[in-house]
Amino acid sequence: MARLELDNVTKVYDTQAETIVAVEELDLDIKDGEFIVVVGPSGCGKSTTLRMISGLETITDGEIRIAGERINEKAPKDRDIAMVFQSYALYPHKTVRGNMAYGLQLSTDLDDEEIDRRVENAAEMMGIEDLLEKKPGSLSGGQQQRVATGRAIVREPSVFLFDEPLSNLDAKLRKHMRTELARIHSEVGITTVYVTHDQEEAMTMADRIVILESGTLQQIGTPKEVYHEPTNQFVADFIGSPSMNFRDVTLERNDDGTGTLVGDGFEYELTERFLEGVSEDAPSDLVFGVRPESVAINADVPEEKQIKAEVDVVEVVGSDNFIYLDLADQEFRARTPTEIEPEEGEIVTMSFDEDDVHLFDARSGDAVVHGYADEDLTTAPSQ
Repeated sequence: MARLELDNVTKVYDTQAETIVAVEELDLDIKDGEFIVVVGPSGCGKSTTLRMISGLETITDGEIRIAGERINEKAPKDRDIAMVFQSYALYPHKTVRGNMAYGLQLSTDLDDEEIDRRVENAAEMMGIEDLLEKKPGSLSGGQQQRVATGRAIVREPSVFLFDEPLSNLDAKLRKHMRTELARIHSEVGITTVYVTHDQEEAMTMADRIVILESGTLQQIGTPKEVYHEPTNQFVADFIGSPSMNFRDVTLERNDDGTGTLVGDGFEYELTERFLEGVSEDAPSDLVFGVRPESVAINADVPEEKQIKAEVDVVEVVGSDNFIYLDLADQEFRARTPTEIEPEEGEIVTMSFDEDDVHLFDARSGDAVVHGYADEDLTTAPSQ
């Protein structure tokens, strides 16, 4: 196990046509034994970051350190890192045992007895001990992924790197495998950097989530922090499904310390308590945000807290309904219990608590204030 540090790390690709900044001045301090998940849209630099840590990509600027030692110039095989790729990259002519042992045979001076011990321990941990004499062609996708992960575990490295390892699996198997990976991490406790495009994986597995956009770090925090206190509008929009509702609004302050958000098709009253979090010099042009799961339909609330909208589409998704509303010719989404199922075309009232309201600077996109959280957001999910 080891602490992993990225200090001002930058990656620039120079082509004949243009210069592309894939990752720009990225600073990360990953604690010993921490499970970090890196997310972001396609092309944001998450896989490039992983490849720079592994040594598969050179660094244009900055420094990467493992356990305090600079590794920029070290070859991949000398970095004490094990990497699991999206493609399983198994040798088809070797057995499972041979695949798991091969890296140790090449890169260490361990004797055959110790290699066998490590392979069998890892196979037992992954639940594939009965597959050791089989070849990859006879295995399912999930079994092949377990072999690839077991091959990394036998290395007993300082750092694990995972590059979208579950994306080739079906939805049910993905959920099972991410539970298994979380369990394995809790057992071995090795510092882990895990890249995925799936925010559900990130929210359920990570100690902390790193969110990138256009090669730039947007936020790093626990799943609760990035969900409840997004640092800007991009993070608020990216995290959560369905994504957060946004509306351009103007904040009108009243003499008694209260205020009103005025937007196209609605007004919303804010208490003095809420506005204590908004500085007097904050801009009056803001973006209002509220998550779909915080929106209630036809709830018994005071009239001044009700906003009328027309039901456009109702999607039934098992235990929840996704309700798409038309508010002043703009879409507004609600995620409700399945018993809330209005008719399409029906005029309903929607409401939400100001504790769930987020305000962002309309110009910069930076967060101005969030609603009130009743729990410690720095706590990561138990694994």
